[in-house]
Amino acid sequence: MPELLPDDVLAEACEKTGLDDFGPDDFREGLAVLCESINGEARLNELGELAVRDTVVNSLANRLRVFDWIRRHPEVARERIEAPIVVIGMFRAGTTFLSQLLDQDPHNRALLRWEASDSAPPPSPANFRSGPRVDAARLSNDMLEELNPRMTAIHHEDAAGPTECIAVMSQDFKSLSWEAITNVSAYSRWLLTSDQGSAYEYHRSTLQVLQSGGVRGQWTLKSPHHALALDALTAVYPDARLVLLHRDPVVLCASVCSLISTLSGTFSDADHTAYVAEHWTAMLEESVKRIEAFRAAHPEHPIVDVQYADLLDDPLGTVDDLYAACGAELDPGARDAMAAYVTAHPKTEFGTHGYDPAEFGLDAGELAERFAGYVDRYDVAVESRLK
Repeated sequence: MPELLPDDVLAEACEKTGLDDFGPDDFREGLAVLCESINGEARLNELGELAVRDTVVNSLANRLRVFDWIRRHPEVARERIEAPIVVIGMFRAGTTFLSQLLDQDPHNRALLRWEASDSAPPPSPANFRSGPRVDAARLSNDMLEELNPRMTAIHHEDAAGPTECIAVMSQDFKSLSWEAITNVSAYSRWLLTSDQGSAYEYHRSTLQVLQSGGVRGQWTLKSPHHALALDALTAVYPDARLVLLHRDPVVLCASVCSLISTLSGTFSDADHTAYVAEHWTAMLEESVKRIEAFRAAHPEHPIVDVQYADLLDDPLGTVDDLYAACGAELDPGARDAMAAYVTAHPKTEFGTHGYDPAEFGLDAGELAERFAGYVDRYDVAVESRLK
């Protein structure tokens, strides 16, 4: 495979779509850094070279379609994204489960997996959860899980279910998703020091396009990436309701290392274990640090704290409390839908995910000491065993 070069993938995206307007140029630096970092560090296997190149091109292609839709439908720019509920992390602390619960409330509007990468034309109420584009996304997802069956138990997302905001932010090339599949340290260092404002502006533009098709409601969004860029997020969404889940960081570190190793292992045969352990543990620590700094600097942006243990023990009561903290009330119909979802989707629906920090050369005692301040500050339950 040839090297991944910005000019080449830009040209491929234009050829694929017949379009050439990528919108603001803020994304180009991230694209260049990512390509260079992948070429020098990722050590992709043959499947990885094909899949990553395809992912980059498809990200650019969707960006082209988004800005083409806005150009042809200028009224989209007047769409309002009001008071979204944004789950900002932590990594592997139940954010997916919470987003799925919130999606059961018909008053809410989730970002679905299929539409995050195929955003224009926007969905209508008739084809929001079904249709050829949903089927295509489900087939792609099934192929990945067939190639790597462990992913089903670790992190399963249905094509017509909620997904991470990083699926959209990756189209501005400021997204943890690129690190998760390619283990690129140079790109990571750049990302942590970059101004991520353009990624959130592009994110807002995409949401405006998506809701303009008639599927509306209060947006419920989520990604642990947000913990790293809260200033940028709240600059674009000043009325966002921020939600933070807490879980034993020893478990979080082991779980995220397992996820990343499994996911990136699909695309590389190299042993990235040591890098994954060091990098993602440091990323969790950086998330805690940035959240604390944001809270101290911006009391006008309160964060609703949710304990993972409470979410598992009493999902509906936890959502009740979350709504109350956001100045809302869970109505009986939505409550019944959430209760039905919990019954129909047990935690072990897709198998059991086992993980151990020792598998990644991490010492549980050292991790506990490293995050002791965080555990004490939020009274996080220490889990007696890893699950």
